[in-house]
Amino acid sequence: MTLLYLHGFNSAHSSHKAQVLQAHLDRLGRGAQFVAPDLPHRPAQAMVLVESLLAQMPSKPTLVGSSLGGYYATYLAERHGLRAVLINPAVAPYRLLAPLLGPQRNYYTSETYELTAQHLAELQALEVETLHPEHYFLLVQTGDELLDYRAAVARYAGAKQCVIPGGDHSFQQFENYLDEILAFAEMSG
Repeated sequence: MTLLYLHGFNSAHSSHKAQVLQAHLDRLGRGAQFVAPDLPHRPAQAMVLVESLLAQMPSKPTLVGSSLGGYYATYLAERHGLRAVLINPAVAPYRLLAPLLGPQRNYYTSETYELTAQHLAELQALEVETLHPEHYFLLVQTGDELLDYRAAVARYAGAKQCVIPGGDHSFQQFENYLDEILAFAEMSG
């Protein structure tokens, strides 16, 4: 079993949560079972990259998506029948990002680009109408300053959910939930 980590908006494979997951799996001697690509800023290109990775994997991975990566993970989980762990996921990011149209800078790679209406259209094209809640493990913190956790709780009704009071968008104390993530991914033991 592999974990395929999908980072959020203006993030990268070197994000804190990706590094924590990689280090934990390394300690367990399972570091090779973790994949965390740098996703292109264009949603359509990001999906081409991830679809290519999925095609190369010998078995179905469990997706782990943070913020915008949670939205991507939802699309991919429904398309391929995969399980997904969603960490403070974006719901309808094409609406959430609309006020941010214009120049952007990736926090980790320093790449600059222009966020355009085309980005938003590509995001909206990935919207999934019907969910299979049994495929998801939702982790949200109520203190998320960027996303309203209640939108995710409602969107993933019926899924395994862990709603933690306080925290923030970075998901404080993420390391405390690694065993639950691996259990959901059927990677514990």
